Amino acid sequence: MQDNNLNNVSTNSTSVVNNGTNTVPENNKAKVVTSQTEFEKATEGLERKKTNINKRTMYQFRYRALTQSGRKVKGIFDAESADECRHILEIQGFTDIVIEPKKPWDIEINLSNKISVGDLAFDLTQLSTYIKAGIPLVDSVKIISQQSTKSVQRRAYQRLLYDLLKGDNLSDAMEKQENVFPALLINMVRTAEMTGDLPTILDDMADYYESIEKVKKEMKSAMTYPVIVIFLAIGVLVFMLLYLVPQFVGLYEAQGASLPGITRFVISMSNFLKNNYGIILIVTLSIVVAFWYCYTRIKSFRSNVQMLLMHFPVIGNIIIYKEVYNFTKTFASLINHGVFITDSMEILSKITSNEIYIRIINKTMSNLAKGNTISESFKGEWAFPEIAYQMLLTGENTGQLGLMMEKVSDHYKMLHKTSTDQLKSLIEPAMIIILAGIVGILLLSIVSPMFDIYNQIN
Repeated sequence: MQDNNLNNVSTNSTSVVNNGTNTVPENNKAKVVTSQTEFEKATEGLERKKTNINKRTMYQFRYRALTQSGRKVKGIFDAESADECRHILEIQGFTDIVIEPKKPWDIEINLSNKISVGDLAFDLTQLSTYIKAGIPLVDSVKIISQQSTKSVQRRAYQRLLYDLLKGDNLSDAMEKQENVFPALLINMVRTAEMTGDLPTILDDMADYYESIEKVKKEMKSAMTYPVIVIFLAIGVLVFMLLYLVPQFVGLYEAQGASLPGITRFVISMSNFLKNNYGIILIVTLSIVVAFWYCYTRIKSFRSNVQMLLMHFPVIGNIIIYKEVYNFTKTFASLINHGVFITDSMEILSKITSNEIYIRIINKTMSNLAKGNTISESFKGEWAFPEIAYQMLLTGENTGQLGLMMEKVSDHYKMLHKTSTDQLKSLIEPAMIIILAGIVGILLLSIVSPMFDIYNQIN
């Protein structure tokens, strides 16, 4: 028997199948591969994703369907039964539905199951607009799921719709999807559910994520150019050493030209690369993989790398400004919406991957438990600038902590943009000089012996 909340949804969809009987409206033309009983038999021994959430066992189903506009869609859906899966798809307006249990070899490759920050900000704005227009929350989520073109995004909102129809709160429904929705958003939505002002919170969160996305794009923009130039320089260097230099070596030997030191050095590099390129490639890949493994798995290694980068000129400032901005911006949002300071610190520790700031936040939580103030934990920390500390202290003393943190976040957002622009202005000429230097040295090593050959001919 289906859940009452799911059965009683007031939509244009059909009723759910009861007691294992398939009931599909004629105007929908949905078709299911097997009956519910056959589904249960078919899924025995196959891969199932079972997660006990509120005593509910979830199974994975693969579906194919047509949207209202005639576009083909396919994906994976988690539900308690095939009929509930089909019913949720019907609610979204899908037709020609085909459902089958997910097979063990049916692997869906996604680099991340998270919704991107940019998409999340846009979705939150939409959700707030729909609710303000008087559209019920369930219908608002349904509209967003219908509009989603990315499989990860569509699956997230379909599951959100499913749990809402089961009677869950929005925050609980978000929390059930592991790592899909940010912890900050879940806690802010939970606060909004208590105060009854969900649209305002959604608007604030949309602005917050748009701001965070803008800072990320600035950082990516600053790093894109040097990365491209570095790969270009490596490509030019390898091409000249492997193909260009060997062609001139034969000419020099045939003419008996006297080779200067720079040419002999370049020829030695060419021979070494030509004879050992396989080993070089394997060693390089091994170093990259080992570094990535240590950085992602070993906390102390990651902390040391981050500390080293944060002490580099310009780059260090950019990292510090970004982290301080994220911390103060998020802290201000939490405080201004009535979240307890201890809960705020716990949330803040989960939104950063920088071990330096995680240590400071954990120390703050420990000090708060002892009755100390927040400012005492940040006092003397090299990763937390003096200006930010003084503003934090002033906010505590005046009872305007949220306002002070907003001012700090605005200040360091501006500093981050300035530092990023400065880095871009420094990197561009530096990369051009380095690339020109590499090519110039190689050309000089090739051209120099030609003067000796010319003198011999004369």
